[in-house]
Amino acid sequence: MFESIGWGEILVLIVAGLFILGPERLPQGAAWLGRTIRQVKEYATGARDQLRSELGPEFDELRKPLEDLRGIRDFNPRTAVSKHLFDGENPLDPPLNGNGNGSSSGSSTAKPQPQRPLDPDERPPYDPDAT
Repeated sequence: MFESIGWGEILVLIVAGLFILGPERLPQGAAWLGRTIRQVKEYATGARDQLRSELGPEFDELRKPLEDLRGIRDFNPRTAVSKHLFDGENPLDPPLNGNGNGSSSGSSTAKPQPQRPLDPDERPPYDPDAT
């Protein structure tokens, strides 16, 4: 519920509460807020349990599209493009087949070799067609 709230925001809320409520009423306000949040969570849990008991297995069918929508919130364009272009393989991961050349036995396209680090006195390769 509060995954996106960081310590900075919490500190700002505490300082704002201190100015609005004053130091005398701030502990009472925090206790009220805690009770209210706990009560809202209990209501939500009760409503979910009631829906689950009334709908039975259909509840999971209704919940699946909601979980898919939650996945949209966690959408990462970099992983989506990597998955689309490389069929779910991350090109920076080492090969899984262990032959070291980066290509699978059934694939006709060869993937580029992983580059080794340069030695301290070694110059990087230069490709005049690429520059």
